[in-house]
Amino acid sequence: MKNSKHYPWVVVGLLWFVALLNYMDRQILSTMRPAIAQDILDLESAAVFGNLMAVFLWIYGCMSPIAGVMADKINRKGLIISSLFVWSGVTFAMGYATSYDQLYALRAVMGVSEAIYIPAGLSLIADYHTDKSRSLAVGIHMTGLYFGQALGGFGATVASRFSWQHTFIIFGLIGILYAVVLIFTLFETPARDKPEKNVGPQTSIWKGIPILFSNIAFWVILLYFAVPSLPGWATKNWLPTLFADNLNIPMETAGPLSTITIAFSSFLGVISGGILSDRWVQKNIKGRIYTSAIGLALTIPAVFLIGYGSSIWAIVGAGLIFGFGFGMFDANNMPILCQFVAAKYRATAYGIMNMVGVFAGAYITKVLGASADEGNLGSDFALLAVIVFVVLIIQLSVLRPKQHDQTI
Repeated sequence: MKNSKHYPWVVVGLLWFVALLNYMDRQILSTMRPAIAQDILDLESAAVFGNLMAVFLWIYGCMSPIAGVMADKINRKGLIISSLFVWSGVTFAMGYATSYDQLYALRAVMGVSEAIYIPAGLSLIADYHTDKSRSLAVGIHMTGLYFGQALGGFGATVASRFSWQHTFIIFGLIGILYAVVLIFTLFETPARDKPEKNVGPQTSIWKGIPILFSNIAFWVILLYFAVPSLPGWATKNWLPTLFADNLNIPMETAGPLSTITIAFSSFLGVISGGILSDRWVQKNIKGRIYTSAIGLALTIPAVFLIGYGSSIWAIVGAGLIFGFGFGMFDANNMPILCQFVAAKYRATAYGIMNMVGVFAGAYITKVLGASADEGNLGSDFALLAVIVFVVLIIQLSVLRPKQHDQTI
């Protein structure tokens, strides 16, 4: 199977489900706060709940550069399967948690295990696909993240019919079983699978980091990735609450409504952005950058509407626009990185990008938790549009790729 000409797309399909589980397992907690708070009273405070969400992001962010270096140096199949197995086991164990401290510790372990996946998964897809299909392949993979986010929105619904404990246990078991499936179906690229490609004992595993930071374009990509992560992570962690508060509806309804809105529109965005980018870059070397910029520009008015909207049409419409635009942006981050960073350093580079983006997400998650307690969640969320506009101008002004794939 691994020698088939269609196997690069099989890899996308296999990793699509891993991506779904990655986001589903982290997202279900955000919608089950009311149910869990009945048993663990500490979570009645939005600020305390924000801390629980943020610890995942801080640990995830700290681990991301290490995960990227690991993915550039060792077998990515093993990394992907191991990380899936561990975070699924953590999800399963959360069903047996009886205190805030236990949930806090488990979320920290989940941050370590989930961080390992993204650099390994995206670099594997990028290596299997050329510039003619790379954005579409990455985009299809990203839809798995959005579907996982949408399914996570049903956490409160499942918990209301059964229990929050059973919800964690069921979702965790699914991931554990799928990790076994990947042992027999997922393979490393032929070039990386050769023994002579393995790193020798005298090669520093950290060599790529100073090379990356000597590249001005990489600094701009870091900024361009980090700033949109503020509304991106704010949407992941606080959109159900915004929908519930602004529309005066219960979380059992707000959770699925908000996550499905974002997932559906993001799905359309990554597919449209992937196809447009792959075609545009064949005619204009900056095609991927322009496609990404169009998507990011769409998120700016959407952030304002999400923050200040009070009708279901305004908020859902804004959610659809935000998801579509962010999907176009998301589909092109790794392909843009490939234009400025050589293949042997891409996982390391994406790991650093993930760290910066997630740290921004951890910060904004905590800040908006305090805003929610003060009743200012919507207005503070809307302010994020301003800095997104600034970074969009910087990206268009500075990034000037010269080739489809950086080779050195």
